[in-house]
Amino acid sequence: MKIIVDTLNIDDYSKILFKNCKIEIDEKAEKRVEESYNFLKKFSIDKLIYGINTGFGPMAQYRVDENQQQQLQYNFIRSHATGAGNVLSAPYARSVMIARLVTLLRGYSGVHKEVPLLIKEFINRGVVPQIFEHGSVGASGDLVQLNHLTLNLIGEGELFYQGEKMPAKQMFEMTGLKPITMHIREALSLANGTSCMTGIGIINVINAKKILSWATIASVMVNEVVAAFSDYFSQELNNVKLHNGQRKIAENMRKIVAGSQRMRDRKTDFYQNNGTEKHLKIKVQEYYSLRCVPQVLGPVYDTIEYCENVLINELNSVSDNPIIDAENQNVFHGGNFHGDYIAIEMDKLKIAMTKLTMLLERQSNYLCHDKNNQLLPPFVNLGVLGLNYGMQALHFTATSTTAESQTLSNPMSVHSIPCNNDNQDVVSMGTNAALITRSVIENAYQVTAIHFMIIVQAIEYLKIQNQLSPTTRKVYNEIREIFPVYIKDVPMYDSIRKIVDYLKKID
Repeated sequence: MKIIVDTLNIDDYSKILFKNCKIEIDEKAEKRVEESYNFLKKFSIDKLIYGINTGFGPMAQYRVDENQQQQLQYNFIRSHATGAGNVLSAPYARSVMIARLVTLLRGYSGVHKEVPLLIKEFINRGVVPQIFEHGSVGASGDLVQLNHLTLNLIGEGELFYQGEKMPAKQMFEMTGLKPITMHIREALSLANGTSCMTGIGIINVINAKKILSWATIASVMVNEVVAAFSDYFSQELNNVKLHNGQRKIAENMRKIVAGSQRMRDRKTDFYQNNGTEKHLKIKVQEYYSLRCVPQVLGPVYDTIEYCENVLINELNSVSDNPIIDAENQNVFHGGNFHGDYIAIEMDKLKIAMTKLTMLLERQSNYLCHDKNNQLLPPFVNLGVLGLNYGMQALHFTATSTTAESQTLSNPMSVHSIPCNNDNQDVVSMGTNAALITRSVIENAYQVTAIHFMIIVQAIEYLKIQNQLSPTTRKVYNEIREIFPVYIKDVPMYDSIRKIVDYLKKID
């Protein structure tokens, strides 16, 4: 299966990225690229245009002679390959390429068609550029990260191919591909934009949607464990709130719990038989972490949905500068490279993901806390109390990881530091925001994995496997294949890792 790349939605994007679907460039998109290039070639002959016959940034006040304009583009690439820190892993580096390809295919960048065609070959052949995490302030786009991609496209620097790190020149020799050459403004068109933060951000959205789905299932399972009342996520209760996310989470919980024999009916337990006892043995209402799930995860749902919309809009937009408008026969200078749309959404998303993580950690605490749940042994310990320790230390890790996410959730987008001789005097820090959000989402996966380990132990203790809903019973069985019944004290770090992998798997 091949996906035709022009405008992309998140489903096709995910297929390219995680299922290695090959891509083809839409013929209309390729034509737009050619028209933009041909127009710019003629238009720029006798005009002063930024980044073609001027320097870059504050150096734009200096004109560059015609015989040095090609060298200008190469100088820009090499001088800005200044990344530091960790290298983006393959999915994220590939995502950056996809995002850059889509914006170039809009036909407003003035690049030669060999540029998108070579990026397509990189994607299809599994060539992974070496892109460093540190370097972008997210204002004139992701200049440093995208120049590392561009460095590889011109056959320089290092990259990854067939599982090996090698000089880009070696990969070109092995594959027979040809590096791109500079024509008019290829370097600036490739590097001046939001494609790094967008590429990382889209993976964040994909993972956030997945972890929200797991958090909803886990929350249902906890309610099954304690035999909670079903009206917490009833349609009648949640539809009197007008928030779409709350309604959707409650609806999803009703679907997940369908067929369960564990949920209580308030009408049966209280409304039909009021009784006379002063001290009720059955809880009238559960702790907030159990009965307020739609109200807590609802805003998370809405945040992810809006974030996805912004990210896909950015993906399919033109994010470089200047804009080469062949249709109107003009070149427009401005700031479409600025990343605040992404930065602010990443900050909102990491806050939502931290809130989700906090909810699950509190549910884990409830199951581990025998005085609270009055149902399970301390720390859901299936061994000998005092001799064995059950889920005690596992919950330490969940609490510690949640605390880290709380600190990481301070917004990055408000940390604007002027740079570039104050030319970039208000910046987005969008890539930093996206990278920190990635860490928060990774933390959410770890806490969710631990939470499921605690849940299945509780189910085992109560022997209620056959009373679960078909959906939650299936999850229970799959988790148990990875994490068998835990009685004797053995290290659990490998089980955490395996369950995280299970939660991340792409259907």
